Amino acid sequence: MNAFDMPIGRLAMRCVSHGRGRRALDMIAASLGLIVLSPLMLLIVAALLIEGGRPVLFIQPRIGAGGQLFRMYKFRKFYPQCDAAGLALTLANDARMTTVGRFLAFSKMDELPQLWNVLKGDMALVGPRPESLSFADCFRDGYEAVLQYKPGLFGPAQIIFRHEAHFYPRDVEPTVFYKEVLFPAKARIDLSYYARRTILSDTALIIRGVFIVLGVAVDRSTGA
Repeated sequence: MNAFDMPIGRLAMRCVSHGRGRRALDMIAASLGLIVLSPLMLLIVAALLIEGGRPVLFIQPRIGAGGQLFRMYKFRKFYPQCDAAGLALTLANDARMTTVGRFLAFSKMDELPQLWNVLKGDMALVGPRPESLSFADCFRDGYEAVLQYKPGLFGPAQIIFRHEAHFYPRDVEPTVFYKEVLFPAKARIDLSYYARRTILSDTALIIRGVFIVLGVAVDRSTGA
């Protein structure tokens, strides 16, 4: 299914090949990640169940390469009773977040289930972040070129905007600010990087991203 039964959906977009080498790396790394991190993921599941019960996963349609939709998996950050049709963004001090959810959001561990998306081939280890349908209209005026690339867990925009929740000014509606400021900024970064990416540069991004996540998690747990 294509996300764009709208002007962009009429574009004959050609997805840039992800490459056999990158796909093999994705599958090996995602498989190892799911195995090695399974005890941590089980602890997260237990914490979510104790705190608020089911569901422990947040599953949402996201826009993938070529505008194709896929189901993206994350650990639930919000209270189960929160309306899924609410604001499509997570803000700093978001009242919908649970205590466990705040840690997951700050440490980025809510993203761990996306290793399954990588293994399935919906996502890659490195690529632009997949947008929700709420922001499908952002892919125009040249930014639709981002959809040539398979979305990923790691990437330059993810690192630069890793604390995106704190970017929103109080005097601007968050969705408007995202569409007019943050999305274009991230899209320009992505288009600049992915046009000249190499496996070596992708590997460096993964390593940098992992160290950032580990550092944030340690800081959070120690109160630093």
